[in-house]
Amino acid sequence: MLIDGQLRAALDGRTFANENPATEQIIGEVADGSTADMDAAIGAARRAFDETAWGTDHDFRARCLRQLHDGLIDRADDLRATLVAEVGSPVLLTYGPQLDSPLSGIPWLADLVEKYAWETDLGILAPFGSPSRRYTRREPFGVVGAITPWNFPMQINLAKVVPALGAGNTVVLKPAPDTPWTATLLGQIAAEHTDIPAGVLNIVTSTDHMLGAQLSADPRVDLVSFTGSTATGRKIMINAADNITKTFLELGGKSALIALDDADLNTAAATAAMQITAHAGQGCAVTSRLLLPQSRYDEGVDAVVSRMEAVRFGDPTDTSVMMGPLIRESQRQRVLAYIERAVDQGATVATGGAIPPECPQGYFVQPTVIVGADRNAIVAQEEIFGPVLVVLAYDDEDDAVEIANGTSYGLSGAVISADIEHARKVANRIRTGTMSLNGGTYCGYDVPFGGYGHSGIGRESGVAGFEEYLETKSIAEPA
Repeated sequence: MLIDGQLRAALDGRTFANENPATEQIIGEVADGSTADMDAAIGAARRAFDETAWGTDHDFRARCLRQLHDGLIDRADDLRATLVAEVGSPVLLTYGPQLDSPLSGIPWLADLVEKYAWETDLGILAPFGSPSRRYTRREPFGVVGAITPWNFPMQINLAKVVPALGAGNTVVLKPAPDTPWTATLLGQIAAEHTDIPAGVLNIVTSTDHMLGAQLSADPRVDLVSFTGSTATGRKIMINAADNITKTFLELGGKSALIALDDADLNTAAATAAMQITAHAGQGCAVTSRLLLPQSRYDEGVDAVVSRMEAVRFGDPTDTSVMMGPLIRESQRQRVLAYIERAVDQGATVATGGAIPPECPQGYFVQPTVIVGADRNAIVAQEEIFGPVLVVLAYDDEDDAVEIANGTSYGLSGAVISADIEHARKVANRIRTGTMSLNGGTYCGYDVPFGGYGHSGIGRESGVAGFEEYLETKSIAEPA
């Protein structure tokens, strides 16, 4: 772990095993932090913020971020191998959203730190007869507690740590126990390749999920940034409430891909299959519902089943594979239970729905298509986090919008149409934080990402994501 500038073991010496989900083999050990380790990390972050110039020296922070970027690039091969081994991510995805894309955003953020308008002049006003010059200052919150999941660990770790540091905060990162090494490598690189002062970045690995509660409830923490399930997000908010600690939450989704009645259904089917099977559907923003016009439903189902059955899955080190395993056995059983529940409620498995016999090792589930489900059925309402696509029929465009908006989530979505203007009009009616039109890609370090409703609070990435980690102070002085 990285605590107060030192790479060290847990105080009590405990460790836990790190497992490869594609082989079910133990690949190594990692420090298993305790409440004492977390307390030390929070204390170090508090001291570093209160007693150093980290929060006010913008140029120094930008330089440290560039050093971090250089160190990560130097260790890219190690990071890539680690992501494949502990996440089960197909190596192909490490050349995009799992690694290379998030790394490319760090220089952009460093540039933003240097050019950002830390002060804004609001001009002179004399509301009570005494002219005053007013201006605003943007300042860091203080100590940021960052709690991250296992599905895209390097991308999400960087999406929280880099802007939080760039804004002048100090950070305590608690990564998911399923994927600890991506975080410990980040800590090692920060300690050995940058001038980031001791205590500014702290990383605590642990199997104890209560350390997340400890981090979010500690009065020394000024902001909690969490990505994960909506259920856990609620607990984070409760833990933070006593101290009125700001919470930034990026939570779940049940996003819909709407194929309009003029859409090319082969394109829609290919898009839907790619979305739900890339990284085995373990993404909060994947479109896990495909909405087809009633008049073309059978045609669309045939197209998507064909596409799903052609998906290559298996060994994530194979560069032709886009779908690897689920993260662990309990997650596989959760996905299979959703499929069984769907059948019990009257739906049909059009393809897949089981453990693939050709993958005797690893936590694999076949690419699965569910048809005939009610739009309000559990399988059509709840986030499954697996390679399970639910295909629903709609009567007309208003009905499609109603179905798309008919969950508690509002993270993402997509529309496919022969007419891009038509697609835009429909997309504007969908209550989500991100939308893809005709295959457009919104993912990027400069694009704000987040959701409506139960999909979260706040935005990650872009200028908006950077500003989540800043307070606003208004100042007036005699003109």
